[in-house]
Amino acid sequence: MARKLRSVIQNNLETCFVTGSPNVAVHHIFPGKGRRKLCEKYGFLVALEPRYHNMSSYSVHAVPNAGLDLQFKQMAQSYYEENYGSRQDFIKEFGKSYL
Repeated sequence: MARKLRSVIQNNLETCFVTGSPNVAVHHIFPGKGRRKLCEKYGFLVALEPRYHNMSSYSVHAVPNAGLDLQFKQMAQSYYEENYGSRQDFIKEFGKSYL
């Protein structure tokens, strides 16, 4: 049985965070080996229309660590530090600070 994904960034993963469109892909905010599972564990997911996800030159995958992608990483890190652990704890799990 598939596990239901949840997000601490938005209330539901059925509409695009940016546009509200129901045509979405679920984006794991932190890339890298093992980080997809961490994103699912902590709810660091966001629903995005394909053009904001990976189908344009301005998508979060095309422009990592800047713009919208950086905003999501900062939101997730802030949530982590408010609810789970220190900045050092975050760095141990996700590799670096985005704040």
